Amino acid sequence: MTCCTMGLMLLLGQAAANDVWPQWRGPTGDSVAPGKGLPTKWSATDNVAWKTPIPGWGTSTPAIWKDAIFLTTQVDDRKLFFLRIDAATGKVVWMREVGEGQPRRKGPVGVNRFHDEHNMASPSPVTDGQHVWVHFGNGDLACYDFAGNQIWAKNLAKEHGVYSIWWGHANSPVLVGDLLISVCMQDTKGGGKNYLVAHEKLTGKQKWYAPREYGAKEEPADSYTTPLLYTPRPMGEGPGVRARTELILFGANVVDGYDPSTGKRLWLCKPFTGNRVISGPTLAGDTIYAVQGMKGPVFALKAGGSGDTTADNVKWKYPAKATPDAASPVYANGLVFLANNDGIATCLDAENGKELWKERLAANFRATPLVHDGKIYFFSKDAKAIIALANREFKKISTNELGEDMMASPAAAHGSLFIRTRSHLYRIGNVK
Repeated sequence: MTCCTMGLMLLLGQAAANDVWPQWRGPTGDSVAPGKGLPTKWSATDNVAWKTPIPGWGTSTPAIWKDAIFLTTQVDDRKLFFLRIDAATGKVVWMREVGEGQPRRKGPVGVNRFHDEHNMASPSPVTDGQHVWVHFGNGDLACYDFAGNQIWAKNLAKEHGVYSIWWGHANSPVLVGDLLISVCMQDTKGGGKNYLVAHEKLTGKQKWYAPREYGAKEEPADSYTTPLLYTPRPMGEGPGVRARTELILFGANVVDGYDPSTGKRLWLCKPFTGNRVISGPTLAGDTIYAVQGMKGPVFALKAGGSGDTTADNVKWKYPAKATPDAASPVYANGLVFLANNDGIATCLDAENGKELWKERLAANFRATPLVHDGKIYFFSKDAKAIIALANREFKKISTNELGEDMMASPAAAHGSLFIRTRSHLYRIGNVK
């Protein structure tokens, strides 16, 4: 277990790790589903515990805490909703309207202009087991309890300036202790700002605000990524020695680390020269794996440090050969796995970046793969799941199809997969 994993596992409280998927990319923020026993064979009719129609559509990933599944959606390209679904039955327990927003599909890029592949229900919810927080691409940020009561609400676009990112805001918030932290990384030409902001999670009171500006212009300034949490190993031993958690961001061709309690920048690393970034970074131990925007090279960077670490913390660079534009890298068994937009999967040696295998598995990928029990689950845009061993040589286990459009990354809990398609939420696997 990495030091990052140990820090994030504190979020789980008394819940078993395999009973929750509390945030974007799971309990440890790295798309790793703990435990054993996730299904490896299914179809639209076989091994489906339930299939629930979802009003409207969105690309956010479900947040799961024991029997509660939380999901955001946008109806009629206008109304923004938040649902609780029962994990055992698939029944919608309640549905709340959070706000409204109208994505533009035509005209110049910038304020409220959204790519056709997503809408304002792209940021994923996050929960601590008692409350759940939702964010939307119009700026709405709100806290609810598990009964569906709104605790507080605000709009970040109204408070801190418009979202002027070219193709629609999509960053998910993260919890760090008693703080909810949100980020905005974008082209400021339309009047927006670049920043991090922290709110007290139960009151919504702003704790701190930190500008983040690196001079990137136009689309290279845009980032659709979600922060990572990193807890370096503490220096020394003894009761007074504690590890500090760091918040890691990727955008504007810079990976940097912040103190989440104050918003102070601690370090930055900037070997990138690419465009906007959709593929989020992945952390394994003390190493960050990040894909330069617009299908650029993959970099392995040492996390942490002080000041500008570019000269010392770049471990290796894998050239731009079939690298992802959307899906985040994943790590397993000392290997890094990539799923690019054209349906090609690649395996790299995590130590040196050497390419070990490359296979065309599907027509295209958008969802970030899932790691579970020595296997990699790749999900294509047409909801085809190709499962392969996390090995240095390619070995496919199975191919499974649902026959629907799929943009959202999967979630896993209770020994089941929870797959969001354009119109449904599926539970794949037996209900115990």
